[in-house]
Amino acid sequence: MTSSVPAQSRTLAETDRTRHRRLREQGSLDRAELDAILAAGFVCHLGVNIDGSVRVVPTVYGSDGATLYFHGSVASRSLVASPGAEVCVTVTHVDGLVLARSVFEHGVNYRSAMIYGVPRLITDDEEKLAGLRRLTEQSAPGQWQYARRPNRKELAATALLALPLDEASVKIRTGAPDDGDGPDAQLGLWAGVLPLRTTWEAPQPDPALGPEIAVPPHIAVRAGTAAL
Repeated sequence: MTSSVPAQSRTLAETDRTRHRRLREQGSLDRAELDAILAAGFVCHLGVNIDGSVRVVPTVYGSDGATLYFHGSVASRSLVASPGAEVCVTVTHVDGLVLARSVFEHGVNYRSAMIYGVPRLITDDEEKLAGLRRLTEQSAPGQWQYARRPNRKELAATALLALPLDEASVKIRTGAPDDGDGPDAQLGLWAGVLPLRTTWEAPQPDPALGPEIAVPPHIAVRAGTAAL
């Protein structure tokens, strides 16, 4: 992903909400780490307070390195309530289970980001189309050019929010268990990492398709490749 963040902003600002208080060694202030985590996925979880009740809603997103775009129906209370209200958006990728000699030392290898801020509801049609393109291309590169674009009625039914990437917390855990040099190392038990990899499988055509319609190259090429 090509980031639009200025070179002088390549370090994440540390705020009271993003300061790493536990497992500080897993925290990162490198903006490139945030970019990589966001570029590797397309599903986020939006945390928002609605009428005094906290809701966490999964939704798709797109990022251009400076802004996170996420969308849904205008009937979605979480999205309608988000503009003007503080939200927390999280993105997490699980890379493996860390299986130690004791259950207490078990863990997960992961990459995660938490973004805080007040999202802006996009109302301009051109800006909304640009944001939807970013969101579509994040999950299915090449699909924006291939499929029909949204019409005015569909745009009106879609709420698109833009959240600046100004306040974010990044944590990453890699490597083996931490008890290899402790007393439990003498137990004679296996310990290590059980890696997890998600891959795209072969495309499954809509049964309504005629046999003359082939899978487009930009979709076919992803079969067998890593999804996250």
